Amino acid sequence: MVPKAQSRVRAARLEGRGWLNTGGARLDLDSLKGKIVVLDFWTFCCINCLHVLDELRPLEAKYGDAVVVVGVHSPKFEHERDPQALAAAVERYGVEHPVLDDPDLKTWDAYAARAWPTLVVVDPEGYVVSTMAGEGHAEALDRIIGGLVETHAAKGNLDPEGSPYVAAPPAETALRFPGKAIALPGGDVLVSDTARHRLVRLAPDLSTVKTVIGTGERGRADGAAPEFNEPQGLVLLPADVAAAAGYDLVVADTVNHLLRGVDLATGFTTTVAGTGSQWRMDNGTDAALDVDLSSPWDLAWYDGRVVVAMAGIHQLWAFDPVARTVAPYAGTTVESLKDGPLDQVWMAQPSGLAADGARLWIADSETSALRYVEDGAMHTVVGQGLFDFGHVDGPAADALMQHPLGVAVLPDGRVAVADTYNGALRAYDPRTGEVATLASGLAEPSGVLALGGKVVVVESAAHRLAVPDLSEAAVSGQHHRVTRKRTRVAPGRVRLDVLFEPAQGQKLDYTYGSPVQVTVSADPPQLLAEGAGRTEDLTRELVLADGIEKGVLQVVAQAATCDAEAEHPACHLTRQDWGVPVEITGDGVSTLKLVLRS
Repeated sequence: MVPKAQSRVRAARLEGRGWLNTGGARLDLDSLKGKIVVLDFWTFCCINCLHVLDELRPLEAKYGDAVVVVGVHSPKFEHERDPQALAAAVERYGVEHPVLDDPDLKTWDAYAARAWPTLVVVDPEGYVVSTMAGEGHAEALDRIIGGLVETHAAKGNLDPEGSPYVAAPPAETALRFPGKAIALPGGDVLVSDTARHRLVRLAPDLSTVKTVIGTGERGRADGAAPEFNEPQGLVLLPADVAAAAGYDLVVADTVNHLLRGVDLATGFTTTVAGTGSQWRMDNGTDAALDVDLSSPWDLAWYDGRVVVAMAGIHQLWAFDPVARTVAPYAGTTVESLKDGPLDQVWMAQPSGLAADGARLWIADSETSALRYVEDGAMHTVVGQGLFDFGHVDGPAADALMQHPLGVAVLPDGRVAVADTYNGALRAYDPRTGEVATLASGLAEPSGVLALGGKVVVVESAAHRLAVPDLSEAAVSGQHHRVTRKRTRVAPGRVRLDVLFEPAQGQKLDYTYGSPVQVTVSADPPQLLAEGAGRTEDLTRELVLADGIEKGVLQVVAQAATCDAEAEHPACHLTRQDWGVPVEITGDGVSTLKLVLRS
């Protein structure tokens, strides 16, 4: 059903530096007349944006050429402004629709986008009919698009044939955007060949392919001819645990939202954790095959379990292969940077793990941070928050990174970091508290491996494993801070209203208590004198602290609904994250309204 519009708003022009996946053609809305256009405002660092790519694929298949998805790439990090990096990301993540390169955020501003991701639906006549922020809108999009197809087919102005998408020619390399690598007994290396959906065993020369596990097709089949979907992290189990579990290796099968167990001798693969559905809420069990996961990105054996970097919900989880259980280990699902006891910390897309005795090291990518777990608490050694990044060496408290994805502990005790968007290998020395650059000029390094006295880097965008020349140096680069249009708010007390109405045919679900939940935090945390934390109300009063002029209010809202009339009602969870940049000023608003769309 198409929602009734209060007014007809013409879609704004599509402006940017260039286009990808169009065969060199520049698109505009006039050339897309007759099509239902879905504008997907994304940035390739953002896990929520990657989730939306996967949510859109079934809709693109269902509606065919009647629908054109246009990815509008609006970058957060400096590296994401590089057109070559964007082209690599489009291939890496299997984006099969036109993409507008919008490095100066012209189209982003024209559509008043405020969050990654944001979706805008434009009807075949060129009018905006719906805007929604965040992920998890597949059902709503399906209803809207289905209604538009019906309406405009009847009016005779729907063009269901022909697509502006032009596929790029396939590349010929042994690996394609490898993600992570581990050492195997005997000197071989196993690498997740992420964009080709398989695992590859390399000889010690790091280039000779010995065996391949996986068909290379995107899928989730178990057995002797397994399928994966953009696999990333790998971890070998201790011998006694492997014997009890019945497999040697655990794989973070990222886009499938699964953990897979692999027998290295035969390649036989079994799903060991996850349902294949993306996590939306706690379902009250820790049985590994009954729990939803969300983009597991890396793995490490620590504290007698497999710790999982659950990038999709900004947590660490713990998987027990023998007990066959999986449950949260650290983090609250709030996306930010806060240390402390593990059940209270805030993380942001953890993507790299390395265990070192009593410590578990973490590359927390969206905060550009290096962190560690020890004695039941989390600590940050490098990183200043969601919006600060750069390439600066020196004392760890002042050092900056840019979206690191990998981490490893070197034999001398230093912690090596794949500083992905800086194209660098960095090292933090716990003894001196200093950060240095070991190598630069790398192509999006995503993993690090200490192997027989040498350091191996998974050079993802170069499609290889490399042994860089190490030459420790100090870099004093720029400090970047993400800036977006700020909402002017009044000092003191501010009312926050999250507006939500269940979708047609649904009602709020009180089965497990309150169906709504809102979590509020701030960057810097001192911005909020009162009102931070989690409540079960859609409305609350915030108190802004004196003496702070700017900041970002971070709001996470969710609402549980179920089908109203069905005999066996399906349950739904609508969840959305906002980062609202604010400026405190006397003429600002005293009420902030956010719309949670089902």
